[in-house]
Formats: sequence, structure tokens, C-alpha cells
Amino acid sequence: MKIQKAIDKARKNQQKNERRDNTMALNSGHEHDDWRAPDYDSSLSVEINEKKAVENNCVCLKSESFEMDHYKVLRTMIEQKAKSNGWNTIMITSPNPGEGKTLTAINLSLTFARAYNQTVLLVDADLRHQKVHEYLGLDSSKGLSAYLLKEKPVEDLFIWPGVEKLTLISGGKPIHNSTELLGSPRMKALVEEMKLRYEDRYILFDAPPLLCGADALSLEPLVDSIVMVVEAGRTSEKDIEKAMELIPKEKFIGFVLNRHQRDKVGMGAYGYQMSTAN
Repeated sequence: MKIQKAIDKARKNQQKNERRDNTMALNSGHEHDDWRAPDYDSSLSVEINEKKAVENNCVCLKSESFEMDHYKVLRTMIEQKAKSNGWNTIMITSPNPGEGKTLTAINLSLTFARAYNQTVLLVDADLRHQKVHEYLGLDSSKGLSAYLLKEKPVEDLFIWPGVEKLTLISGGKPIHNSTELLGSPRMKALVEEMKLRYEDRYILFDAPPLLCGADALSLEPLVDSIVMVVEAGRTSEKDIEKAMELIPKEKFIGFVLNRHQRDKVGMGAYGYQMSTAN
């Protein structure tokens, strides 16, 4: 997959883009003259339990985290692919449970929120196992399922966790008829509305695993692109091949390969790499 070559190229591009953005910020006195931070008055303000989030490896809460640089590489690679195709909705999935898709979605969202001139919305779409709010230690009893079941309007679901340029939809009870809900006209209309509401917004969906039912397959037609998380030493090549057969090749951005050991790639206890689809 030529992972290291792809990572090195992305890191160089990311550093170049950051130098450019820093220069623009210094010249203008703030990030961009034509961009303003969003108004969070309509979102429910909640507070991340930072201690719990860090214990759960939500490492990108802290800018001094050594993992941050690796997530910036991932962000840059995804942004380049997304911008060249006009995409802004990204489904983050995995072949099986427990391979790191939710943590990848959270940490990528935190990293996207640090970029200039854009916002990010993280949606917990794993309706049978909604975990985003638990990983972040958030008090949230309402999630995507409440809207899909017509219990709450979507405006009641947005959470602002105190992180500039990041909003969430996460929480709620597990749903067993989740396949039908994720493939419903109501979900389709919601995704379309999310895509068009803000030009500067990326929407990341923490999606169910591909090999554990039809939920991810119901969500896939509604999103622009797909990132697949696999775990070093755990995800089998056979499962990767099975998962790849289930998704459209034209939507596939690449793999995120996590939990590399330092002696293998020099990234520390938690390594994150991405190989592109090409």
C-alpha cells in the first residue's frame, strides 16, 4: 500500500499549507478577514470531561499531544481528496467493532476544528452502539435516533462541547431497527440539509462497522466519501477484502491504520497512518 510514502508526501503538503495559513493570519491580524466563528447560541452547551476523554485516548484535545501531528497528516490527506471532488460528508467506518473508528472520528473532528476557515460537525451514526458522548464524558441523552424516530426536532440535538468550530450530534438510547432508520427518507433529507447548510463545514459520521450488519450499507449512499479504520495486528486481510467489496471504490478515500508500535514506524504507542485509495 506504500503507506510510508503517502504519509511523507502528505506531511510535506500539510506543513506547506500551515506555513501559508500562518502567514495569512499574521498579515490580517486574525485567521481570515472574510470568515467569522459560528454562533453556538442555538446549540446545547455541554462540557467535555477532559480527564475521562484523555483516559479514553481522545488525544487531540491537547495541542501538545504528539499524536496531533499524525492526525494533521490524516486531515490534510482527507481534505485534499475531498476538496478535489467537492466532498464534505465523510463516513468513518471499520470492518469490525473495536478497531478504532470512533476514536479516529473524534480525534479527526478535533483536528479538523483546528484548521482555518472551516467548521466540523461530528454525527454519531452508530445507532446500536452510540459512544461518542461516552468517550468525551458528555452528558447527553438525545442523539440522531431521537430525530429519526420523530421524538425531537434536529435543532434540539446539536451540542457545542466548548471546542471552537466543533459541534456534535451524539447520545441517546440504542436502536435495534437502525438499518431502516439510517436508510429512511428522513435520514436522507437530514444529510442533504447538513451538506448544504454551511459551505465551510465538514460532516464526519461515526458509522457502524461494515461486517456487522447492514447499517453502514444503508448510510453509505447518503455520504460523499468513506474512510476505513483498521487496526495493526488485529484486522485480518480477509476482513479488509470483505469490507472493500461492500463499498463503492469511487467513494473510498483510504485506510487509517492505527496502533502501530514505535519500533515499527517510530510513532510511539499510538501510531496513525493513512494509505490512499490510489
